[in-house]
Amino acid sequence: MTSGFAINSTRFLDPSGEAVGSWPPFAHDANQLIALYRGMVLTRTFDAKAIALQRTGRLGTYASSLGQEAVPVGVAAAMRPTDVLLPSFREHGAQIWRGVTFKELLLYWGGDERGNDFSVPRQDFPNCVPVGSHAAHAVGVGLAFRLRNEKRAAVSIFGDGATSKGDVAEALNIAGVWKLPAVFVVSNNGWAISVPTRKQTAAETLAQKAVAAGIPGEQVDGNDVVAVRATVEQAIERADRGDGPTLIEALTYRLSDHTTADDASRYRSDAEVSPHWHAEPLIRLRTYMTRQGIWDKAKEEALLSECGSAVENAAEEYLATPPQAPKTIFDHVYALPSVDLAEQRASAFPPQVAPQAAP
Repeated sequence: MTSGFAINSTRFLDPSGEAVGSWPPFAHDANQLIALYRGMVLTRTFDAKAIALQRTGRLGTYASSLGQEAVPVGVAAAMRPTDVLLPSFREHGAQIWRGVTFKELLLYWGGDERGNDFSVPRQDFPNCVPVGSHAAHAVGVGLAFRLRNEKRAAVSIFGDGATSKGDVAEALNIAGVWKLPAVFVVSNNGWAISVPTRKQTAAETLAQKAVAAGIPGEQVDGNDVVAVRATVEQAIERADRGDGPTLIEALTYRLSDHTTADDASRYRSDAEVSPHWHAEPLIRLRTYMTRQGIWDKAKEEALLSECGSAVENAAEEYLATPPQAPKTIFDHVYALPSVDLAEQRASAFPPQVAPQAAP
């Protein structure tokens, strides 16, 4: 006997900027919509500056979120300050929303670990570069919340390629068994570097990977920031009730290269990418707000100027920050350095012996 299943799909704002369905309460507040739009513009402005810095040799390899801004911003807008974000390497929008500074982000991408010492979201995790491994970290965080009887959620974001890894399958499985307060968001941008989703899995959706774990799986229009926020809010409410984790597949599209070390033109054509520019999240929300009379050209220019100045000032601070001393690479490997590590440090940086005074 086989049992069927259905995957719910949510959209409140279609690609042409028209409202559809019954909107969530927050979306009726113009200020809330403007805040979401500002978050996405900030993210895109930061992206452009980071890429420029990388191209001129002043930043390391960088992963752009161009075209995907609604996913991290919508997720972060749904979270509470007490929740914990476990991001992959493309969630700057969520980090910025939650209080990570532009300078901290630039330090991180410039190879300076001080960039992970966030000034505000102190318990948020740093970027996870190994694909999908932080899904298991979210399980640990969710378990800690359960053991402490805290109404908090662990929110992990990873790409479509991560769902092909055992780390994610194992995380979903045990989170379901233990009914942990965790939300797993798949930012499905269509490409795992150069591998399209259709070559990663035979599943019709990635959301249905929740079925085997016995947890809810939902799909959302990942270019609709209203839908992303509303869906994640519902998942967090579910976790608070003690009903366990949720897997959310956010359908979006990567308009950029995978990273600045990639050339996407080698595996996809301009003809394929071009149509997706008409469905990207910023123009979608801006079109809606303009039609509603809550946004205009003057406000747009003022916002772009504000965001540009903030990012430029942060870039100047980053470039003016003296690098750490080379010996600091040994300082935070372990809480208590091992004998081997102490010996390596002493060998690489021998103690300076003060010269003896002449008799």
